[in-house]
Amino acid sequence: MNLSINLTTTLLILIFLTSYRGFKDVAFFNAYCFSISGLKSGQWYRVITSGFLHVGWWHLLVNAFTFYFFAPLILAILETHLFIGLYLFSLIAGNLLTYFYYNEENSYTAVGASGAISGIVFSSLIFDPSLKLYLLPIPFPIPAPLFGLGFIVYSIIGIIRNADRIGHSAHIGGGLGGMMYTLFFYPYLLQENAILWIFLPLIIIALYLIKKWR
Repeated sequence: MNLSINLTTTLLILIFLTSYRGFKDVAFFNAYCFSISGLKSGQWYRVITSGFLHVGWWHLLVNAFTFYFFAPLILAILETHLFIGLYLFSLIAGNLLTYFYYNEENSYTAVGASGAISGIVFSSLIFDPSLKLYLLPIPFPIPAPLFGLGFIVYSIIGIIRNADRIGHSAHIGGGLGGMMYTLFFYPYLLQENAILWIFLPLIIIALYLIKKWR
């Protein structure tokens, strides 16, 4: 548990320090945020560095709270190097899906650890489908599978509408990345959660079709 706390705390400190630097230094923020034009010019490091920046304190605190709640659950199961791999893979998957959707919008930019954190959350839901989550202001616990389905549907609707500045594509890409990463190292979970055989392909097909329809 001490290792879990230390790694969680170290990552949070790193995220807070880089985010705070970004709050104060616009040039620093612009140099490391997710940027379609930047990626097209070969600055692919932004796929990772953008995950350590946030647009403001509320954005940062919500992500930090979610990470602090779910990270110890996964660290109790995964070895340290696998956890770090899950974090980075989910972050990259979220940003690559964002690039897939917005690659023709050169002015598009984004930041946030949401993709990585979504991967950790969905990895938790696969390991423990009986998990129940409490979300304010809902006064009762939500079963993990229902939460996962609702989150995916909400994110897909957000991608279609494209009416806000929330990185819905990064959320869903990170969540899918986290699930696929987990299943790669723990394939037996597919037998315990047979619905994933239907759930995952349908989501991937839906995301592809949405790209065509947007």
